[in-house]
Amino acid sequence: MLNGSFTIQAQERVIFGRPAEQAVLAEVQRYAAQRAFVISTRSLRAQLDSPLQRIEQGLGALHAGSFDRIRAHSPREDVLEAAAAARAAQADVLIAVGGGSVIDATKAVQMALWMDLRTAQSLEPYRQGAAAEIAKPILAPPEPIRAIAVSTTLSAAEFTSQAGVTDTLANAKQGFAHRYFAPRSVILDPAATLHTPAWLLFCTGIRAVDHAVESYCSPQANPATEATSLQGLRLLAAALPRIKAAPTDLDARLQAQFGMWQAIAASAAGVPTGASHGIGYVLGASYGVAHGHTSCVMLPAVLRWNSVLNAQRQVELSRAMDAPQRAAHELIAELVQQLEQPGTLRAVNIQRTDFDLIASRALTYGPVRANPRSIKSAADVKEILEFAW
Repeated sequence: MLNGSFTIQAQERVIFGRPAEQAVLAEVQRYAAQRAFVISTRSLRAQLDSPLQRIEQGLGALHAGSFDRIRAHSPREDVLEAAAAARAAQADVLIAVGGGSVIDATKAVQMALWMDLRTAQSLEPYRQGAAAEIAKPILAPPEPIRAIAVSTTLSAAEFTSQAGVTDTLANAKQGFAHRYFAPRSVILDPAATLHTPAWLLFCTGIRAVDHAVESYCSPQANPATEATSLQGLRLLAAALPRIKAAPTDLDARLQAQFGMWQAIAASAAGVPTGASHGIGYVLGASYGVAHGHTSCVMLPAVLRWNSVLNAQRQVELSRAMDAPQRAAHELIAELVQQLEQPGTLRAVNIQRTDFDLIASRALTYGPVRANPRSIKSAADVKEILEFAW
């Protein structure tokens, strides 16, 4: 008999299809906040009439300040600098405008504000996997500062209570988690993705496909999660080529947003991902490969390696992509190619001489240990890397 658990995220609302600046203002007012602090990136700041600028203007007198220097992979230094700026602004609500790095950074900013953490070392005891003698729970005050997220990519960080932050000294991704990290409100405005570079939108779209696929293939998948995983894959597989063919098609972009929302639902409920995510963490933190590109490269390879164990289950993935007679790893590799994204380790500047280090580091990540086909050694990881080569 099945047994397990299903986590309900601490989110109140998902607003979709409305202009982000209108939805953000309405949510800030609904929460009776007076000092909204916006967190974003230099790239959105540099663009004329970007969602960042429209949101700041829409907030009017409720806009208490902004930090627009979050870099890829959410470096700890950026988190602490943003927290210091929000603290100085006396913020009472945070507005994350951007992709996964911005949203993850904003989650960690909440933690820094809740507990007045001001140095990289002060973050250490709260990270997942910290040594038992120093591990401490993240404690939120009675009325913690929360966030509203406006996503500009398809990474789906806005639907989870996990934050990935990069320790730039060790070149390693660190995880932090708290129920209130999940943004209180999520805004899905397809127009907010129009300023996102095509390569970034498409590779995060494949990241969303990765969420759907690995959660469906997980041994911990269950009837409460399988349907959303397959629905997410179905929507994404149809919407992403439509966006490629017609970049200004807002309906297709909204369908992709619904797809990434459904695709992440199982992971947000507690179903683990697998080796594509785990190896991807190494490629991102240690080699600077974009999150989405790690999925483009690794997901077909991991599916191929896993098919020895779960080929029948992968047929349902192929069915969701409207080609049940085809191998799922081939269909996803073709989608990556259709979207003009890198499909091999060579294409993201990984060398065969890197395989030993990648394999040894990958074994330290939970998703690798949770892979459907057991990964027992660095040699197993290197077999997958060869498929991706």
